[in-house]
Amino acid sequence: MGHFNWLQYGLQLDHQYVHVATAIAVTMLIFVLGAVARFQLSSGDVAVEPTRRVSIRGVFELITEAFYGLAEQVIGDGSEKYVPLAASIFTFVLINNLIGLLPGMTPATDNLNTSFAIGMFSFVYYNYIGLKYEGLNYIKHFFGPIWWLAWLILPIELISHAFRPLTLGLRLAGNITADHTVLSVFHQLVPFGVPIPFYAMGLIVSLIQAFVFALLTLVYVMLAKAHDH
Repeated sequence: MGHFNWLQYGLQLDHQYVHVATAIAVTMLIFVLGAVARFQLSSGDVAVEPTRRVSIRGVFELITEAFYGLAEQVIGDGSEKYVPLAASIFTFVLINNLIGLLPGMTPATDNLNTSFAIGMFSFVYYNYIGLKYEGLNYIKHFFGPIWWLAWLILPIELISHAFRPLTLGLRLAGNITADHTVLSVFHQLVPFGVPIPFYAMGLIVSLIQAFVFALLTLVYVMLAKAHDH
């Protein structure tokens, strides 16, 4: 545990680049899992029927179905278009978080560069959606409903939006770092038995942080589409 990382050892990387290697490895893993799930979809049960056994396809179907319902509640009409976005963010963040629970591995999401990059992706995407659906009305909402207060509302709105990717990144990196630091300390002090509850806590934290990140992305998309003034 600690600062040692198998990728760092195997690839002879400086510690500052380990999060990059981990993020790339997780991305490749997701591609492989996606290909396996696609193969199971085409060679197994009928595509419109739920899988009858535990499989990679079943896991992806569970995630997709969960976010389909969540997106429908948050966004409403047309929400199905944003399910791949939310499910992809959730899967990427979750697997990165879980990687950190393996001895000798550190998650890419405990590095602010990685978590902030995901936050910036969310930021760019929801602003793109706002411009796509609302056009100039999306720009106008930054000035507020009262024209003579625009000088006050504009900087507040800009600062509020600018802090969104930062807070997303800080929340994710801070919680994952804290959780895995606690686990690492107890693992070093008493490597057998005692760390088990902290592994369970790590699973919960990893799941919650991935879910919160994806949920907030859907909320930002909903807010970007909601401006009609």
